[in-house]
Amino acid sequence: MKKIFFLLLVTGILNQSYGQETKDSKTNSKEIESASNLVFNPDQSVVTQHNTIIKGQKVSYKATTGTMPVWDEEGKAIAGLFYTYYERSDIKDRASRPLIISFNGGPGSASVWMQIAYTGPSLLNVDDEGYPLQPYSIKQNPFSILDVADIVFVNPVNTAYSRATSKEVPKTKFFGTNADIKYLADWIGGFVTRTNRWASPKYLIGESYGTTRVSGLALQLQNNQWMYLNGVILVSPTELGITRGVATDGALKLPYFAATAWYHKMLSPDLQNKDLTNMLPEVEDFTMNELLPSLSKGSSLSEQKRKEIAAKIARYSGISEKVVMQNNLDVPFNYFWKELLRDQGFTVGRLDSRYKGIDRKDAGERPDFNAELTSWLHSFTPAINMYLRNNLNYKTDFKYNMFGSVSPWDRSNDSTGENLRQAMAQNPYLNVMVQAGYYDGACDYFNSKYNLWQMDPSGKLKDRMSWKGYRSGHMMYLRKQDLETANEDLREFIKNSLPKEGMPAKY
Repeated sequence: MKKIFFLLLVTGILNQSYGQETKDSKTNSKEIESASNLVFNPDQSVVTQHNTIIKGQKVSYKATTGTMPVWDEEGKAIAGLFYTYYERSDIKDRASRPLIISFNGGPGSASVWMQIAYTGPSLLNVDDEGYPLQPYSIKQNPFSILDVADIVFVNPVNTAYSRATSKEVPKTKFFGTNADIKYLADWIGGFVTRTNRWASPKYLIGESYGTTRVSGLALQLQNNQWMYLNGVILVSPTELGITRGVATDGALKLPYFAATAWYHKMLSPDLQNKDLTNMLPEVEDFTMNELLPSLSKGSSLSEQKRKEIAAKIARYSGISEKVVMQNNLDVPFNYFWKELLRDQGFTVGRLDSRYKGIDRKDAGERPDFNAELTSWLHSFTPAINMYLRNNLNYKTDFKYNMFGSVSPWDRSNDSTGENLRQAMAQNPYLNVMVQAGYYDGACDYFNSKYNLWQMDPSGKLKDRMSWKGYRSGHMMYLRKQDLETANEDLREFIKNSLPKEGMPAKY
């Protein structure tokens, strides 16, 4: 995850875009009582009308902000999910209008990241590389996909303003890979019914753990809601429950190391002088064809071959051969973030390794803090609190949880990658696109390629799978150039995954 300050294309549009409450407002006045006695309302909303400029054209839209219940088997509300639903106002044929259902990750993270920095109609104030700026503010997003699709940003329980209705509701209803997928599928089914969007082409987009979430939801929606999707977009994907061995885990991180070292100019001149995407194929080839087999051999690897492999790892990673040998050819992520720029007195970020941090001491095996996350919270937290209250007119005394408590989280029986494959196999309309940042050390780009290879070992689905890389990190859209490119890639994906009129869903 970057950057954004754009000149408005039409003077005065920003002032008329925000905070215009309409007669459709349904906010319950009992929601806010006193700071010592807050009452959570799981079913309420407020509607505002807005205008913006996207790709040089005026777009009018309605924003519905509020909560909608999660129901149990007896029809009792056990939670309320906070959401923001953006609908373009001048659409006459809503049946053919795509609907994007958006989740972030964590698993305890709010939808704030993609809502006000990627696909939504508004952007937080950061510079062109994603670093915080003051004064904190919100501006228009000239690259938003709202021109081609409506979007609902959904916050799972304990994120943003989403809450269980009672402390007596078991946490196991929400906090686990499969529990999360089950109740969110039910909520989506209810939302689509309530908003009359069953006819619309539907897409899921998830970031980070949100990719685990939407991969599982694709099959859950088909099997239990009888809802069939046109597309799933995986932004900075996790491992999706696809098993890696020790050797595979050790090998696949090297291309990310190389990208980070290239960015910080820590490679030898022959590699450094190549463009990033011209340099990386060499590293990827070495990773799959030499490093992976060598790590698989363990202690049976000859000493001569061990030194040869160590020298190549050092060449591609920017760290010393001695350190590589000390770590048995498998340098941990934490150590790499501490080691790469140790002599310069800096660490590099986990989620975006373009960011640098300063530790108490240069010695040690891991950074003191995540430099990039601290930077992002600096800019995102004020922006979302201001935006919801002042621009979308949603007023509450509840705390907006950037990260909410979702512990303990049950990660057992994660088969979400296989679930997505099954959903694709059963639905010829369903397409998948992956978006990954080269400098992401949490969900690294080469592992996201590996996911696609292992999800579809026969290669029969590869024509409906695509992969896009960007020169930034976990939230690649924070970098202005990637914000524009990544949104354009989404537009193209939506366009290409809409079947031609009369085209049946069959093989």
